[in-house]
Amino acid sequence: MHQEFEPPDGLRDTVKCFWYDRKDFGEQQSGFKVMPDSYTEIIFHFGSECSISYNGNLQPLPSPFMIGLLNQPVHFYTKNRLEIIGIRCFPWTVFDLLELPPGKDGVRIFEHPVAQLQSTLNKSIHAGRINEALDQVKQYFLNMRSGIATGSMLFKAGVAMREANGAMPVSQVAAAVHATVRTLERSFKQSSGHTVKDVSGLMRFEQVRNQLWLHPNTSLAGLAHELGYADQSHLSREFKRYSSTTPAAFARKARKSKQPAGNDFVAFIQA
Repeated sequence: MHQEFEPPDGLRDTVKCFWYDRKDFGEQQSGFKVMPDSYTEIIFHFGSECSISYNGNLQPLPSPFMIGLLNQPVHFYTKNRLEIIGIRCFPWTVFDLLELPPGKDGVRIFEHPVAQLQSTLNKSIHAGRINEALDQVKQYFLNMRSGIATGSMLFKAGVAMREANGAMPVSQVAAAVHATVRTLERSFKQSSGHTVKDVSGLMRFEQVRNQLWLHPNTSLAGLAHELGYADQSHLSREFKRYSSTTPAAFARKARKSKQPAGNDFVAFIQA
């Protein structure tokens, strides 16, 4: 069960969406995979323990934890029922919002007062009042956003990059926000920990990933042209770089299962 919810107007420059997911994995420990995309996720989880493999051992993750920008898939492990409330944030705003130093951590454990929501949310989730829990999260982030100044330049740069599906050169992104390349790159890295090029590459990969998952018979050559790759080979190299598999193999898997299901489902893919 996966549902996505639009953010309130006061959060649209910071949060892409809020979402809720629920899945019963059965009594045996099972794994699921999270693919890279161009967002940073704050993850609250409820029910069974959620763990990540670290040096060959399973390390339990606190709630909440953060999934930053990934350059490879990450495998998580759980059993029985797992419920998640996620806050999908733009990577150039989330660290300012939380007043945390930016970083390139794939999965990040962080200390923040937002963790105090866990017990309240757990009661709502346990009682099946999902909308109530989501309203509590939205209000908390609205209150937090009201006290934080975020740069409109970065928001406008992000809009320009998304409209171009990540295919816009850095110089054009800078021109779109009336800034120099140096100013844009400095502000972007200070806020997200990543360069414009880093995030643009993930945006393009995300478009390919979603298209192949939803429409696995899509022409790779046509997709490469549409998204500004030099050719199909370029698309395939970049796809394998982020996913550890080829786009053709990913499409074959999508044909077998048109929606995230099963113990090896590809998680957090938004339409």
